[in-house]
Amino acid sequence: MDSLLRVVKNAEKQGVAIGHFNVSNLEMLKAVSHVAEKLRLPVVIGVSEGERGYIGVHHVRDLIDSYNKEHSTGNHRLFLNADHTYSLKKVKEAAEQGFDAIVFDGSKLPFRENVKKTREAVKIAKRINKNVIVEGELGYIGQSSKILKGLPKGAVIKSEDLPTAEEAFRFVKETGVDMLAPAVGNIHGMFKNAKNPKLNIERIKEIKKAVKIPLVLHGGSGISNSDFRAAIRAGISLIHVSTELRVAWRRGLEKALEENKDEIAPYKLMPEVLKEIEKVVEGRLKLFNSNL
Repeated sequence: MDSLLRVVKNAEKQGVAIGHFNVSNLEMLKAVSHVAEKLRLPVVIGVSEGERGYIGVHHVRDLIDSYNKEHSTGNHRLFLNADHTYSLKKVKEAAEQGFDAIVFDGSKLPFRENVKKTREAVKIAKRINKNVIVEGELGYIGQSSKILKGLPKGAVIKSEDLPTAEEAFRFVKETGVDMLAPAVGNIHGMFKNAKNPKLNIERIKEIKKAVKIPLVLHGGSGISNSDFRAAIRAGISLIHVSTELRVAWRRGLEKALEENKDEIAPYKLMPEVLKEIEKVVEGRLKLFNSNL
């Protein structure tokens, strides 16, 4: 069975990107899984520290294993990522639970401290499971998947503030990460009354040329279709989407409650929620895999 790293590298060769979708409940997981199975595509299920704290670290691992056992065939498979992990303790926990990948997020730290802690995260994770993928982050883009009134404090989007190709090369060489998520004009969350910033496509190209390893785009919600296509052509192989799913979850729930005012059975209300989330997931996966 192919590892996640092999799947991502294969996407690289094909000029497409793997979709990464964050979930925080069963409905979101069901919706992502339904679309992945329908399109026969591998996808990554992401759970941040907060999300896996709510679902349960071992519970989400068991759910992914159960879905793969029942539905995985051919190219379709769910991978599990411990998204935005800030402590070495949580890195150890995810590695011990058999996560396919772990994102150590030291992006808010000064460069040297980020390198030091990310390198330690790689050592800890690989000591437990040599096959686990460890991803590092370079350049702060905010932390919350939510509707924004303004730019997250400290987030970098100007060209002069973004990580350079030289910094990315040093970071990868000194940490030993398997994948890198650089700040390239992207942010976490979506603006309430404005479009998200445009991506710096040239910077993606420069970093990709320098580091060679797969590049990851965080903060995929709110990015234009044309920027997604250009980013994939420039070297992005894995794209994170979270806020758009949360918006769809709420939209579906509000619609279901409005249309079924007397209904109290959750399983009778949830199909509308799944429908809204599935629309988002399918649209994104078809865009990321332009050959579909």
